[in-house]
Amino acid sequence: MTTTRRSALKTIAGALAIPALSPISSVFAQAPVGWTTYEIVTEVNLESPNGAAESWIPLPLVLDTNYFQTLAIRSEASDPKAVNQIYETPDKQARMLWTKWDKSATNHSVKVSILVSTFNRHLEMAPPSPALKLSREDQRFWTRSTKYLPTDGIVKTKSQEALANTPANATDVEKAKAIYNWVVDNTHRDPKTRGCGQGDVKLMLETNNLGGKCADINAVFVALARSAGIPARDVYGIRIADSARGYKSLGKSGDITKAQHCRAEFYANGYGWVPVDPADVRKVILEETGGLAVNDPKVLAIREYLFGNWEMNWMAYNYDHDIALPGSKLGSKGDIPFLMYPQAENTEGRFDSLDPDNFKYKITSRRIG
Repeated sequence: MTTTRRSALKTIAGALAIPALSPISSVFAQAPVGWTTYEIVTEVNLESPNGAAESWIPLPLVLDTNYFQTLAIRSEASDPKAVNQIYETPDKQARMLWTKWDKSATNHSVKVSILVSTFNRHLEMAPPSPALKLSREDQRFWTRSTKYLPTDGIVKTKSQEALANTPANATDVEKAKAIYNWVVDNTHRDPKTRGCGQGDVKLMLETNNLGGKCADINAVFVALARSAGIPARDVYGIRIADSARGYKSLGKSGDITKAQHCRAEFYANGYGWVPVDPADVRKVILEETGGLAVNDPKVLAIREYLFGNWEMNWMAYNYDHDIALPGSKLGSKGDIPFLMYPQAENTEGRFDSLDPDNFKYKITSRRIG
């Protein structure tokens, strides 16, 4: 199933732009053989003493891929006058459910249910296909510099350092593997980091503080790859099931409110987008069975696996950076580095998206079938 690109802003009544959730049997029948289907439900409940409020809930990728498909989305708001809209960022790299309540509202709750199917990713190092090549426009887009992903200065210096031992005729895969290994070797997971981190690569490198979580560590990979001329991107999402590979730290099911996780990809001519996840290697080192040595067999196995593979017990949200939330009363001051958590505002300001106990939202996941 392929989702067509829609206009940047679309209003929906009841079921959203793709099929409604019932009956489950008909939706499940759309999932191809070998894929796994999940239902993910996000519920937001706001307190707004002056009535008016807005929320923005991340939705899955705008376009389906060969490892991820959106089968259905349905939303419902408790206030019949609340407005639900799907908003897609101008570059089509992210979409969200934008809900607005006016000043007469007394109940500010919204729920969105999503059905997705996933398929484990694996890079086949078969003879490359000449057809798999980015256009010049896409090449420029995925190697561009952004506020949080600069490609010059210290980023360029560290990229060159990571590639110092690669031959002059190294392929994109070989260069990306060298950067991947540099990131695994030089970063560390910091359990004190709030949420998934901020992904401010320049700050991390300039302060030589390479500790953080997935949005920090994988952003370093993306920035260094882009600086080397290799198209790369973060992929923001959330864990939706336990790991079938035996790693307790790499999965979450049921209540997944705090299971957000950022991954990364790079593009290699002849092979397409290649999945990587150096941040999860550092997560295994820190958390698996109380912590493991870098040369532990479980670490070595996951380090090898996470260059070219993703276990798809995870839902992809978007690729976007430096996001302006539509309708935000904060203007440019309300821009966020990425959209991986529900966001909301009332007349008193922005809710803390990393504090779901006070900004009341909950995300759950269950496997279908």
